[in-house]
Amino acid sequence: MSSKPSNTQRLRDSLEDDIINGRRAPGERLDPEALSKTYGVSRTPVREAIHQLVASGLVTVSPKKGTFVARVGLDRLIEMFEVMAELEGMCGRLAARRITDAELGALRKAYARCREAAQAGDSDEYYYENEGFHSEIYAASHNAFLADEARSLKQRLKPYRRLQLQVRRRVQSSLDEHAEILAAIEAGDAESAERVLREHVLIQGERFSDFVSSVRELERRGEEANA
Repeated sequence: MSSKPSNTQRLRDSLEDDIINGRRAPGERLDPEALSKTYGVSRTPVREAIHQLVASGLVTVSPKKGTFVARVGLDRLIEMFEVMAELEGMCGRLAARRITDAELGALRKAYARCREAAQAGDSDEYYYENEGFHSEIYAASHNAFLADEARSLKQRLKPYRRLQLQVRRRVQSSLDEHAEILAAIEAGDAESAERVLREHVLIQGERFSDFVSSVRELERRGEEANA
C-alpha cells in the first residue's frame, strides 16, 4: 500500500481543489493564520503547502503585500502540457529499454492500486495512485536528469491534472491508458511506450475541448467572485 498523504499534502490538495474549482478566486489573498484555523493545522504545514503551491504556479508571493491566488493563463498551460507529454514519452521509451525486474514489479503494483481506486470510484485516491504510477516510470528510465525535469514540471501541473480527472469518465479512460503503457513497457516496446505515454498526457481532441471548458469555467467563477 502507498503511504497516506501528510497534513501538508492534504492541505495543499484542499487549496488546489478550492482554486481550480473557483472557490478561491484569482487575486484572492491567502492569510496563513486564517488557513491554519480553517484547516485545524499548525502554521508549519500551512507554510509548506503555500511554498509548494508557489512552485506549482497556483500561488504568488508579493513582498510586503502577502500571498495571492495566481491568475490562470490557458495558453501557458497548453504549452506546459506539450512539454510534459514529451518528457513523459522520453521516460517511457527509456523505461521500456532499461526497467529492472524489481522496478517492473513495482510498476505492476502501482497499476493495481490505480485500478482499485478507479473501481472504487474514488477520483481523489486515483489522483494519488496515478502520481505513484508515473513516478515508477521516471525511476525506471534510469536517467536522473530527465526524471528530475519531469517531476519538476509535473509538480507545476498537478492541480490541472487533477482538473482533468474531474471530467466525466476520465478516470476510467486514464486507467485504460495505464494498461497500454504497462503492456508496452512489459514488452520492451520502446516506440509504443513513448507514443502511448505522450498521448496519455497531451491534451488534444475532445480532451482539449473539455479542458478548455473547465479552465474557462474556472476563470468565469473567479471573475464573479471578484465582481
